[in-house]
Amino acid sequence: MFDFALNNPAVQSYIVYSAILAVKLMALAPITATVRVWRGSLLNPEDAKIVRGKVKHDDPVVERIRRAHLNDLENIPVFWVLGALYLTTGPVTAWATLLYRVFAVSRIIHTIVYIIIPLPQPARGLTFAVALLINVYMAVQVIMHYITAI
Repeated sequence: MFDFALNNPAVQSYIVYSAILAVKLMALAPITATVRVWRGSLLNPEDAKIVRGKVKHDDPVVERIRRAHLNDLENIPVFWVLGALYLTTGPVTAWATLLYRVFAVSRIIHTIVYIIIPLPQPARGLTFAVALLINVYMAVQVIMHYITAI
């Protein structure tokens, strides 16, 4: 049986990396808004009046940031669910911590190469793939651990 106590290092690792990813995810909304204002590329007429910008839905810089944010919204919540379920399988603490850490670092690097220092492919694709493979690994481990319960 796995110990879900908050003093369990695997649980603490999951909490820390989940919080880091939450902060990263939350940061992209104000970054998008700030870049919209700087570039005068706003979504709504009432916003455009306040900052004397224009309603524009296709600014390439804003759209790139928005796509990075959407990509996080598609991947980080899956990590939160699978990471928590993975804890229930009683993983080795060092291995679980490594998975959580590599996932978080991959997602951070993904954002960096997507919006801060756009690098040619396969840089972004590799960071995406590493995080995806970690999610797949945790999902398979959870399924294999509990398959006999069905």
